Amino acid sequence: MVADLVSADYGWLQSPYEAEEAQVLFKAGKICEGYFTSEDILKQAEKAINILEKHYPNEDHVLVYDNATTHLKCPDGALLAQKMPKFTSKPESNWLVKVNAVDATRKPIYAPNGKILKTKIQMQDATFADGTKQSLYFPLGHEKEGLFKGMEVILKECGLIAESQLKAQCNSKFDCPDKGQTNCCCHHVLYNQPDFVEVEFTQNLL
Repeated sequence: MVADLVSADYGWLQSPYEAEEAQVLFKAGKICEGYFTSEDILKQAEKAINILEKHYPNEDHVLVYDNATTHLKCPDGALLAQKMPKFTSKPESNWLVKVNAVDATRKPIYAPNGKILKTKIQMQDATFADGTKQSLYFPLGHEKEGLFKGMEVILKECGLIAESQLKAQCNSKFDCPDKGQTNCCCHHVLYNQPDFVEVEFTQNLL
């Protein structure tokens, strides 16, 4: 597999005299180097930007990618309201985010059947209106230490008392009847909070 960036004006992205280039040669497949992931795309983008800043500093550059799923991945643990439960988790079933398991080099770990192994992590902190962090899990020393607070508690902490009493979601497809309404259910209220709206894609360099 060959991954590269090309310009209509300059051709393949490389430094003068081709000493540095953005091209990546990748042996795809579960018995080779795995598959070209969002982490690999980020590394290539950083390499490309370094070349542009070093050798072409007097021009504005825009890297354009298509709408492939790999290009749209959010960071692991990024804020996402869609699957959050309304109530505080039970100790035996804490709500966590399922992500790909990776090794020390950030490469996915594959099971014998060829599928990527999964692991679970806490969702990252949200942000209060004053800019301070809001943990979505109860802190150390709390009687419910480490458990997901649930949307009801999270909304109450934000001062959204009435909204915390709404139903969790309008329907299982996250498709609320009134497209313009932002306070029809807990999921939609959180979905429209600034810190959830402003979540960046993993490829925030693109």
